[in-house]
Amino acid sequence: MSTISSSTPATSSNALGIAGLEQVYDQLATAIDQAGPGKAELFLVKLALLNAQALGDAEVFGRHLQAALQDL
Repeated sequence: MSTISSSTPATSSNALGIAGLEQVYDQLATAIDQAGPGKAELFLVKLALLNAQALGDAEVFGRHLQAALQDL
């Protein structure tokens, strides 16, 4: 998995720092393992939709999608 670059769009002034991103990465990796190989994609789609709803901005979510697709 690629690391998040500094060009990833921030959505608010309270964006996570490196320590927070590391914590989120660890939580995400553990949850993907818990979902298992047969359900990992479904889990990630559900997570993305929940986060899009919490973000509340489809255009910002679209920019995040494009940033995540870079350098796969």
